[in-house]
Amino acid sequence: MKRRLKFGIEEEYFITDLQTRCMPGQPPAAAVAACRAELGKHFAHEMFQSQIEVASPIFRSLPEAADYLGQVRAGLTQRLAPFGLGLLSAGSHPMAAQGLQPTDELHFQQLFDDYQRVARRSVLSGLHVHVEVPADKDRVQVMNEVLPWLPMFLALSASSPFWNGAYSGFNSYRQVACDEWPRMGVPEFFENESAFADYVDLLMRTGSIHQPSDCWWVIRPSSHYPTLEMRICDACPRVEDALCLVSLFRLMVAHAVALPRPGANYSLTSQWILKQNRWRAKRHGILAEFIIEGQDEPLLIGEWLALAEQTFGETAASLGVQDVFKQARRIVQEGASADRQVVLYEQGLLLGDSTEQALGRVVDQLLSETVGLPAASPMLPQVAGAR
Repeated sequence: MKRRLKFGIEEEYFITDLQTRCMPGQPPAAAVAACRAELGKHFAHEMFQSQIEVASPIFRSLPEAADYLGQVRAGLTQRLAPFGLGLLSAGSHPMAAQGLQPTDELHFQQLFDDYQRVARRSVLSGLHVHVEVPADKDRVQVMNEVLPWLPMFLALSASSPFWNGAYSGFNSYRQVACDEWPRMGVPEFFENESAFADYVDLLMRTGSIHQPSDCWWVIRPSSHYPTLEMRICDACPRVEDALCLVSLFRLMVAHAVALPRPGANYSLTSQWILKQNRWRAKRHGILAEFIIEGQDEPLLIGEWLALAEQTFGETAASLGVQDVFKQARRIVQEGASADRQVVLYEQGLLLGDSTEQALGRVVDQLLSETVGLPAASPMLPQVAGAR
């Protein structure tokens, strides 16, 4: 029986005005205080006052996480309702962001000072997953083992097709915006944790970063916890999709931890392919064709999931999470959030909506999905390779 690794989840949300369907520039202080009261020590501010983050307690099972996230989303929604506000979980907010006020905390003020317009444009929400790595394992080597699979997580979570009130042409424009920052894409190539520590030490000594956590890659060894932190995922409107991705990442880390030499096959070629697959995932989402090292023909998402089940199936069975592949295929069959958003938007335009009205339909759907209410499902085209 493989070890059941402990894990934690961070979700970021947009506060949304239920009348205008936009983010308020500065929500009422009482509304933010109510959210803080709801979450207690697990409440965290984000870069802008109209965003909040929940940093979960440590979980030992997926049902624990499911109960907690369900209660958090419902509780925050109830706290915001008296102020005419709602909770929206997605990688980007569909409506144009105007007059957003930065959060008045030293850390965020430093980011705005250092990165200027890049920081002011960073109206983004992600899903971050921490999974413990036993002390006798090198976290960077474990990271190298799971790195090639990360574009799959981006494709399945993609939920940011709209940017500043317009269709971006990308399934994850959040990842496009992330590329404006330093140290926020694919990690540099490190052989082990010692090489990573040397890199961080160089950046600190040269004044390139203020703290080790200023390395914001799509995955990283946490500077605060004995974990590997996956950061590539867009925030998921549907909590069941978020839990699927959490379970899949935890499974891959458990598989890597059990190997005698995790990451031994990760090379510069692997990194080149990873960068190409990340581009394809952020551009096309689940419709992308993915390059597989050692294979001449690219794979569709359903075929790549079949390869994942073949690779991790034994570990999944030993952990009792073999249903995770079925859940991932459901996301493909129903469409990731970005696909659903774009179809709903285009349907609105065909019905004669203005751009703002069509985006309003998308906001309403995201608000409903975030709190777990049924939303009208747009008719999606069949995804090739979904099976």
